[in-house]
Amino acid sequence: MRSKSVRTQRRIVGVALGAVGLALLAGGTVQAKDLPGVTATELKIGNINAYSGPASSYGVIAKTESAFFKMINDKGGVAGHKINFISYDDGYSPPKTVEQARRLIEEDQVAFLFNNLGTPTTSAIERYTNMKKVPDLFVSTGANKWGNYKQFPWTIGYQPSYRTEAQIYTKYLLQQKPNAKLAILYQNDDFGKDYLAGVKDVLGDKYSKIVVKEASYETTDPTVDSQLATLQATGADALLVAATPKFAAQSIRKVHDLNWHPMFFLTNVSISVGSVMQPAGPEDGVGIITSGYMKDPTDPAFKNDPGMNEWRAFMTKYMPGADMTDGNYVFAYGASRVMMQVLEQCKGDFSRANIMKQATNLHDAPDPVLLPGITVNTSPTNYHPIQAMQLQKWDGKTWVRFGDVIEGTKAE
Repeated sequence: MRSKSVRTQRRIVGVALGAVGLALLAGGTVQAKDLPGVTATELKIGNINAYSGPASSYGVIAKTESAFFKMINDKGGVAGHKINFISYDDGYSPPKTVEQARRLIEEDQVAFLFNNLGTPTTSAIERYTNMKKVPDLFVSTGANKWGNYKQFPWTIGYQPSYRTEAQIYTKYLLQQKPNAKLAILYQNDDFGKDYLAGVKDVLGDKYSKIVVKEASYETTDPTVDSQLATLQATGADALLVAATPKFAAQSIRKVHDLNWHPMFFLTNVSISVGSVMQPAGPEDGVGIITSGYMKDPTDPAFKNDPGMNEWRAFMTKYMPGADMTDGNYVFAYGASRVMMQVLEQCKGDFSRANIMKQATNLHDAPDPVLLPGITVNTSPTNYHPIQAMQLQKWDGKTWVRFGDVIEGTKAE
């Protein structure tokens, strides 16, 4: 009996070793269950963007990223792996985002998600991706919540916090107009509400005295004309607009049509010359104040800038015919460069745990399109990679920077 048992055990071990050998010959898939989205020659990256719907002007971001990874593949890929970038449309609709995230993770089995667009949309999948322990890297939204490394360790932001941005505007407003009457137009979700929070951070108990009116809009609204007319009627001499490009352009036109001349602050996610300022009417936005952290492709100061020349060379070869005045292309290129730094730091270990580890250990990561003095840094307790900005004003043709680079509040 003992001899038979030993023989049986040997046969089982032999079969197991044979299976391992076959798996290794097939390209190292023995660890496939531990390395979703990774084969010996391929790395799958998932993305969700708004190719349609009210935020469709952002669709060029994912298109640029797709072209960027094609460039990387043309150069041989990363650590012997070609990148399979899979991007789906959610129409900026949170229920659709959930559907597409499940498709990417459970059907396509991507290794991780990169630069998903939008605050309400990313919020809809945050618990799901963290439960699945799938890295959701450098989300394309500046909501302050993406720095919550304790509760959501698998989701990390990229661009400066909207809340910090609003703090900077409010401080500048108080310097220039101590007795200002501020009106605020905001998108009715976490994106827009971050701006309210930032203003409150600075004003404290003076909020109700200085902010004379708040008005919100839904992404399904056709226009924000009525909200702006209501805000003007309050006698406000300052206006903060926290809106996505479609509604930002409407706001610029309507404020001009109303012959209203407030000190006008505009969120930095809606300042693309090509997709916002030109459609709104460039002359209608003269004097608008915003903040920036990236180089503006229309700024003459960067005509011969090495980083922007690198971007232009990429665009010429991989995005021919694209609108070179649209800052969304610049944003996508910069975020993609940082993503490549993470993949290079992985040194061929594309497990989800190591990808997340490297994404949270960046030190002055290369992003050639950031403004001088602004860098990308992360740590296991800092999920806000970019924390500095510079104020800038629209002169009818381009954004003109002024003042010093301002460091935002540090992550907790």
